[in-house]
Amino acid sequence: MSQPRKKRIALVGNPNSGKTSLFNQLTGLNQKIGNFPGVTVDKKTGLTLLPSGEKVEIIDLPGTYSLYAKSKDETVVTDILLHPDNPLFPDVLVVVVDASNLKRNLLLFTQLKDLGIPVVLALNMVDMADRMGLGYQITKMEELLGAPVVLINAREGRGIEALKQLLAQPIQVSAHAFFDVTELAPQRIAAALKEHPNYTTYRAFLCLMQGGQLANPDGLQAKDTTLRYGKINRLVKQVEEPKKAVGLKPYSDKIDKVLTHKVWGYVIFIAILFVIFQAIFAWASWPMDLIDVVFSEFSVWLAQTLPPGVFTDLLARGLVPGIGGVLIFIPQIAILFAFISILEESGYMARVVFLMDKIMRKFGLNGKSVVPLISGVACAIPAIMATRNIENWKERMITIFVTPLMSCSARLPVYTILIALVIPNTYVAGFINLQGLVLLSLYLLGFTAVLFSAFLLKKIMKTTERSFLIMELPTYKTPRWKNVGLTIIEKVKTFSFEAGKIIVAVSVVLWVLASYGPGDAIPNAPKYVKQELAGTAYTQAQFNDKVASYKLEHSYMAMLGKSIEPAIKPLGFNWKVGIALVTSFAAREVFVGTMSTIYSIESADGDVNTIKQRMLAETDPTTGAPYFSLAVGLSLMVFYVFAMQCMSTLAITYRETKGWKWPFLQTIYMSGLAYILSFITYHLVA
Repeated sequence: MSQPRKKRIALVGNPNSGKTSLFNQLTGLNQKIGNFPGVTVDKKTGLTLLPSGEKVEIIDLPGTYSLYAKSKDETVVTDILLHPDNPLFPDVLVVVVDASNLKRNLLLFTQLKDLGIPVVLALNMVDMADRMGLGYQITKMEELLGAPVVLINAREGRGIEALKQLLAQPIQVSAHAFFDVTELAPQRIAAALKEHPNYTTYRAFLCLMQGGQLANPDGLQAKDTTLRYGKINRLVKQVEEPKKAVGLKPYSDKIDKVLTHKVWGYVIFIAILFVIFQAIFAWASWPMDLIDVVFSEFSVWLAQTLPPGVFTDLLARGLVPGIGGVLIFIPQIAILFAFISILEESGYMARVVFLMDKIMRKFGLNGKSVVPLISGVACAIPAIMATRNIENWKERMITIFVTPLMSCSARLPVYTILIALVIPNTYVAGFINLQGLVLLSLYLLGFTAVLFSAFLLKKIMKTTERSFLIMELPTYKTPRWKNVGLTIIEKVKTFSFEAGKIIVAVSVVLWVLASYGPGDAIPNAPKYVKQELAGTAYTQAQFNDKVASYKLEHSYMAMLGKSIEPAIKPLGFNWKVGIALVTSFAAREVFVGTMSTIYSIESADGDVNTIKQRMLAETDPTTGAPYFSLAVGLSLMVFYVFAMQCMSTLAITYRETKGWKWPFLQTIYMSGLAYILSFITYHLVA
């Protein structure tokens, strides 16, 4: 016998209203993420326990400004709330509104209330409203709105228990609509109500609008919105209870005049980026060196302690160096996301979006493209998914196409190991770290490629529509260090475990390919090396290293690498780098693990311990000079700035564009760009 369905409570609200913070407070760790039925928009659900002992389901609906859907995210909300037969239709709505901007937030509430669903108004950010001198008569507000109101501070968890107490009680549906839309289309609405007698007037009106059954829908929408705002403005005046302001708003406005200035805004943003990339090298160097030494020594200890054999060789020369080659970058990943989280928590990131919008529109990108592009610094996958709120199809496709050119966190390990190899750790003007400056330049190079590519696509696709970014700048807040810490932990775990799974698989495959080969070359390697060294003086350690190199040169991996070497030699790359380029298509950060595994297999006794030292010891067989020269290092960096080396990104592009056309074009364009610019870089510097 099937159990009865749990009561479902949906959280609805404008973007930046604090809805997700409330969801996290209510559900804690009892939450999961999936997709809404039939669409690729993420769905977050969770469970919470009410004071009555009842467990209820909480669903976090996408943010929306009104029920007149313009994007995929907003369509999800209307599809669920307009149709009671939808499997996700809620029993109760909790509408989260920003108390510091009540007039704008109440539009969505009045629309939801008129659908005839039990509704609760959660007045969030009341602390901000207090500091701005905005107070409200709650009892009078409840009376005029015809719905219960609860004061909360979702960031700090205040008022959550009061909200739960309210949700544990039956919520009555108001008998009176906030605004009667009958006069907008009386005959059509009357006919719809006869067909669906359980619908409210407003639900029938919206269903007719959604089905395209009303003439002049834009005019009807504008009239409904205007009349609602008129009533909202009058209502807010009745319930306002002015308090003494503490000057928060004027303070924010003064800061914004500087941070969003048409000149100083960009200067400050570049300066902040400069500090971030300086910190990535300056603060992370000691823990990175420690991790590198620990894994290298552990690898040597395994080789010397465990009995000789295939399993020991796999552990010491395959898995441990491969995993260590990724985990070494945890300090840098943690520092990068700590800064990003602080910028988001403080409210500055919204200013960056506003600031960059002015540039975006000149290159054929939608103002809303800024959010996916900034997200692309972390990872292209959620960034591409974030393009769903771009209404214009051409601008959305352009944004999806160029987003992978933004340097993501997976490129960071590649950049930093190569910079450490070929760029001296010196200071310019006494305080500018040259390595940090090069890292910043690589990120700016990717952004420049985004603008160039978007402008090119704009001309090809002939996009002429002008786009605008409409957003509200949140007030400045002191970052919540708990949230910053949780973000760092979440990102480090994702980087470590997601990359770790790939690294383990790739390391095993690489070890097998490097340990075996055709014919008898590998089993008889000592004999052939002795013949080669006959008549020369050498130590046992030199002999062992020569044997290890001989085995690697005659392995299946060398055969694979040398088969592609002619294609990559013009870029300055040898067959070992070629192997790393191939494995990087699984995930870019695999480059470091691959190089670590290759050089671990090639070094027999482990005299050269760390991955950096092993790569520095590599020599060019034709010149005898160090292989990783400035020309090779810069060529590799440029290649990784542009190359499409991420199967997951291609998969998400396929899902979002519903075909292989755009992923195929992405791969051809980015790989071609990477090859050409890497070729130019190598031959200019060499």
